[in-house]
Amino acid sequence: MIALVSWAASRARMVLALLVMILGAGALTYFSLPKEGEPDIEIPAVFISVPFPGLSAVDGETMLVRPMESELADLDGLKKLSAFSADGYAGAVLEFEFGWDKTATMADVRDAMGRAESQFPAGFESYSINEINFSEFPILIVAVSGDVSERALLSATRKLQDRIEGLDSVLEAEIAGERDEMVEVLIDPLKLEAYNVTAGELIGVVTGNNQLVAAGEVETSAGAFAVKVPSSFSSPQDIYNLPVKVNGDSVVTLGDLAEIRLTFADRRGTARFNGETNLAIQVVKNKGFNAIDTSAQVREAIAQERATWPAELQSAIHVTPALDTSGEVGDMVAQLEGSVLTAIALVMVVVLGALGTRSALLVGFAIPASFLLCFILLGIMGVAVSNIVMFGLILAVGLLVDSAVVVTEYADKRISAGDGPMRAYVRAAQRMFWPVVASTATTLCAFLPMLFWPGVAGEFMGMLPVTLIFVLTASLIVALIFLPVMGGVSGRMARQLGHVSSALRRLPYILRIPFALAAAALVYLGVMMLLNPGYLAGGTAAATSVAQLIPGAVAMMLGAAGLSASLGALSPQPKPRKINATRKYSLMGWAMKAIVGNPVMPVLVIVAIGVFVVATFQYYGENNRGVEFFVETEPERGIIYVRARGNLSLTEKDAMVRQVEQIALAQTGIASIFSFAGEGGLNTNTGG
Repeated sequence: MIALVSWAASRARMVLALLVMILGAGALTYFSLPKEGEPDIEIPAVFISVPFPGLSAVDGETMLVRPMESELADLDGLKKLSAFSADGYAGAVLEFEFGWDKTATMADVRDAMGRAESQFPAGFESYSINEINFSEFPILIVAVSGDVSERALLSATRKLQDRIEGLDSVLEAEIAGERDEMVEVLIDPLKLEAYNVTAGELIGVVTGNNQLVAAGEVETSAGAFAVKVPSSFSSPQDIYNLPVKVNGDSVVTLGDLAEIRLTFADRRGTARFNGETNLAIQVVKNKGFNAIDTSAQVREAIAQERATWPAELQSAIHVTPALDTSGEVGDMVAQLEGSVLTAIALVMVVVLGALGTRSALLVGFAIPASFLLCFILLGIMGVAVSNIVMFGLILAVGLLVDSAVVVTEYADKRISAGDGPMRAYVRAAQRMFWPVVASTATTLCAFLPMLFWPGVAGEFMGMLPVTLIFVLTASLIVALIFLPVMGGVSGRMARQLGHVSSALRRLPYILRIPFALAAAALVYLGVMMLLNPGYLAGGTAAATSVAQLIPGAVAMMLGAAGLSASLGALSPQPKPRKINATRKYSLMGWAMKAIVGNPVMPVLVIVAIGVFVVATFQYYGENNRGVEFFVETEPERGIIYVRARGNLSLTEKDAMVRQVEQIALAQTGIASIFSFAGEGGLNTNTGG
């Protein structure tokens, strides 16, 4: 393993090329990784809903809940079963052990509900089995409203739905608040009597049509052909021309006996946005896609679809995307990126004050290199960037620099002893190879048990130890393979800069100043190009790729190198220092001498440390404030869910929605509010 360091140093150009490829691949991987607010975890739970209009809560417990409990209690892997009943409704929540086989478990639940269904009394409606999955919550709700007819508004909304669902990143786009179209037939009893048609004949004709009748096959010399009798309705005119009775040459059609018109079914739910009734498209993204990019694609698809509408329709129909979670995800990622950069800067400041400029730059290089290599590993695993991953990166900043600090500090000592830069860094990496590996391995062992953290907390926090393990492993590779090569190359460049500085010292003092000014101007140019890639063109442009930042970074580094050489030429030659060979202890030295100066003190120190640890644990056990999984924070959105008791009409439920809206809109800080009313109850989503 140690020979790998010498192999890498002997092939410095290849290692540097590999390093550039890894950095580029890591940057591209980071920008392409999905961005999420929270990790997409799978909750091993199932919710069963059984509606029964008119059934009391007491009867529901006897007739619905008990049969369900009897059949569901014996399911394999069932951890907890909670069942309840209300007026006109019964439900059950099944919680399973983690590591469940979802497909097999759902099949077992359906079989058990099939057996329980046979014990239900007549009158219950079809039950539903729903998996609890947080990833299927909408990331965006699109409100569609306008001063047009309901049919025109519904047609435009369905076109938007088709365009949105055509995106690969969208799992589904469900319309809320719509009414199904239907054909209404109003029979005239007087016409039935006039044409001598009975109600039974009319019903038999209607039910016997609108079907696709298979008529078998016809075998010919060319082959067999399927024969079918098409009699399904495709337009209201087909219903109008439906023959009811034939008397000689005269045919009595359904249109002669009734009034036929297109209409809508009774409303079963409503959707409201900021107090106005509208249609709402609830967009759910596919798992593994970027929430920010998905939201942008949805908005672009809406704009493209609206561009195909006539100008009158565009001005009449208003399409408003709201409750967009991508903004929250983007703000979270930006804040965490800023925290990571701040942590890197603080670490570099500490290293700069302790080890010097060259060591600080090398250690600072190890941090982003380790991060980008970690992103490659996360991309291979298909892991999304979430707040847990970014928190792991922040936590790893102070840990991953240890290996780089050890190698660079020992290499500086070897350089001071007279070794060349490349030789010094290679010998430092070889000498510290196993100590660095052992140090990293002990840190990894501290986080390995977190991989087996059980329950929802383990699923939620599972990416924290994975991120830390990836980052620390990447830091080990960077410190032992790439850092010696970078240190050797930078040392040689520093030596060349020293020669340039020595050459500049031979010039008169006045002639040295222009070199320093030119180098400072180059540094300024590099910084401005990093902040604004369009600086040289005289415009303002934001960086959209890493390649746009490379010219500014190169200019800044070249300017910094020239500035270092010119400032070295401007500064006077250092005077030789006198060495004080007398024995002198620092404060830490006196403390260590007091601890190990006699045989008794080490024992006393060990006993004191043990007593302190035990006392600390006892004090915390008696005075702790408990354990919280989530700390209290200010929410950015809220969901109000109201289940109505009894069989309330949709009008009564809509009135309750309006009351909830009035209360919510009266609060400050609420930017938008969506409300839904339907058979399941009331649901209000508010966004700040």
